[in-house]
Amino acid sequence: MKKLLLGLVVAAAAAGCATTTSPTGRTQYVGAVSQAQLNQMGAQAFVETKAKTPQTKDTRQLAYVRCVVTALIRELPADSGQGTSWETAVFVNDEPNAFALPGGKVGVYTGIFKVAKNQDQLAAVIGHEIGHVVAHHHDERITRQLMAQGALGVAGELVGSRYGQGAANTTTQLGGMAAQGFFLLPNSRDQESEADVVGQRLMAKAGFDPRAAVNLWQNMIAAGGSRPPQWLSTHPDPQARIGELQSRASGLLPTYEQARASGRKPRCG
Repeated sequence: MKKLLLGLVVAAAAAGCATTTSPTGRTQYVGAVSQAQLNQMGAQAFVETKAKTPQTKDTRQLAYVRCVVTALIRELPADSGQGTSWETAVFVNDEPNAFALPGGKVGVYTGIFKVAKNQDQLAAVIGHEIGHVVAHHHDERITRQLMAQGALGVAGELVGSRYGQGAANTTTQLGGMAAQGFFLLPNSRDQESEADVVGQRLMAKAGFDPRAAVNLWQNMIAAGGSRPPQWLSTHPDPQARIGELQSRASGLLPTYEQARASGRKPRCG
């Protein structure tokens, strides 16, 4: 009965949203917020990050990153952000990370230069992050989160009406763990793999070597750092990820070679 009720709540929540097909053919639930709201949220998050984290004073670093971003977004479809005025910032932070936000915001941490050794590897990082935006992953995450919260709220009320508030609180907590492990996190792994696909295609079309994505993740692994078990991680297993990137790179070489032959030869750094 509980499973049926939860299913009905999720179905009702989904009915208020839209379904679309992702770049890799997945069915996505989106539409909990409008694109204008997403852009506003992205802009606000970017402003807050700039307020909290110092930006590099190295103009060469900033020009380098902007060059890579410009080459990548030039290859975006018109309806996926090509016409957006993209803003780029380089933050002084040792973490090897980067991000892209709806509304055309790209942030790169200086720590990424430890693992992204050249422009092609940096393009793999930034292409992946832009891939999240192009594939509407922010919209999807917000929509799924709202669906999960709605289902948990109803489940808690049902248990509480019969067994008391303590049981309701426990149900909500346990349900939250279940939703995180089996509903939200698996979607995140799908999104990470999908962003790899989109980003690698994008970098090849822009004239960056798609094989560099493999080298990047090899560098990431060599840099070390503990990670949670694969089933409780928002990222695919690194070795499996490298295998997929390597296999895909071979198929993208003609795209890369055609881009180069057409004059798309980025000279960023």
